[in-house]
Amino acid sequence: MLNIVLHEPEIPANTGNIGRSCKATGTRLHLIGPLGFSLSDKMLKRAGMDYWKTLDVTVYDDYEDFLAKNPDALSKMYYATTKAHKCYSDVSYEDGAYIMFGKESAGIPEEILVDNEERCVRIPMGHDIRSLNLSNSVAIVLYEALRQNNFFDLEEAGELHRLHWKE
Repeated sequence: MLNIVLHEPEIPANTGNIGRSCKATGTRLHLIGPLGFSLSDKMLKRAGMDYWKTLDVTVYDDYEDFLAKNPDALSKMYYATTKAHKCYSDVSYEDGAYIMFGKESAGIPEEILVDNEERCVRIPMGHDIRSLNLSNSVAIVLYEALRQNNFFDLEEAGELHRLHWKE
């Protein structure tokens, strides 16, 4: 199982989309406060659809609260940031890994990043853009971590609804 950590998320629709991705992949979602919205926000619920009510999600007061309740997190944490030197696909994500993403307006606080430089990862992108959409970034890195772990027990083949695949 993997863990996605959102540090002070600001946009409810992005968080709802991330929650849906976590539900689809059996990934735990950790929300570190303060949150920029209420968990009853209609945009959060709309983006997360009916999956939000069964999502494995925990909310923390702040970063210290998160660390206190997840003592193994620091040794298994990867920090997704545009400021990193290393590409997200160049690290090995172990079972139980935590992948942290920062808020849309500022990213992960530099006080956290500077102490964890070797575990910071980035998604390659053009020079003239500050960042990708947060929910897209989570999906990119999450699916790389899942791929590296043979997708755990996720269903890898689908079926048509009305017709059948030719054999």
